[in-house]
Amino acid sequence: MPCTARPEIPQDGTQLAKLRSFDDLFPGLGGSQKKAVFGEEGYIRSHDKNEPFELAPAPASGIEIAGDLMKTQVSYLAESLLVIPYSTKVLDRLDAYNALGRIKDLKGRLYHSFTRKQDVPLFEDATRLDNAKRTNSIADPPPAAALPQSETVYMRLKDVNFGNTYYRGDMSAGPYGVTYRLSNFKTITYLIFTVMKEEKFSAVLYLEPLREGMLVYSVAGADASDFIASKIDIPSAIEKRLAVFIGWIGDGLKLAK
Repeated sequence: MPCTARPEIPQDGTQLAKLRSFDDLFPGLGGSQKKAVFGEEGYIRSHDKNEPFELAPAPASGIEIAGDLMKTQVSYLAESLLVIPYSTKVLDRLDAYNALGRIKDLKGRLYHSFTRKQDVPLFEDATRLDNAKRTNSIADPPPAAALPQSETVYMRLKDVNFGNTYYRGDMSAGPYGVTYRLSNFKTITYLIFTVMKEEKFSAVLYLEPLREGMLVYSVAGADASDFIASKIDIPSAIEKRLAVFIGWIGDGLKLAK
């Protein structure tokens, strides 16, 4: 698998000047939305497939993750945008890739349950798997020293509501950022009911180092029957899971050294 060596980033303004800016990618975003994007949790919203995306990037940006998601059959959507400011160093694509590799750190991440009226762990356990057929747990690898052009990982997440859920993550490195496509490779159930069949949940996350910080742009979608939608708030479920994934990425980026 071809790899790209990690570039050295001088801690002056030279490298920052070579990066794209937020306004290059999202020139039409302003006001309260833009303020939220640069806040701690970013901007996130859920909607159905008939509503337009609010966070569409500029056509010249080359970012097509929403279009990729809409090629799949989805009924419910969520979109999110966050810029994480740099702290002690300017982050790069390799830092983004390594943050996505810490599967075990998804365990215990909290979300607010309105039914339980408290914050509870969304994933009671999280582990990387050998592959889709051999679902034995394996350890996360140490941080990589070079960025692969592509990679596929498998994971088992013990969901507080749905029990064991199984996901495939497909990473690809582009000229500016890293794209991570997440989908369920096994059926998701709730009690005795099928919530989503295989490949019926999809999330696409795009990370790019900008002048202002690390961009985390994501869209997620799911297809569920009307019966399941009457029992479970699907838009809320998607939004909460997307928020947890975004928080996981943000904490992983803080570990970059």
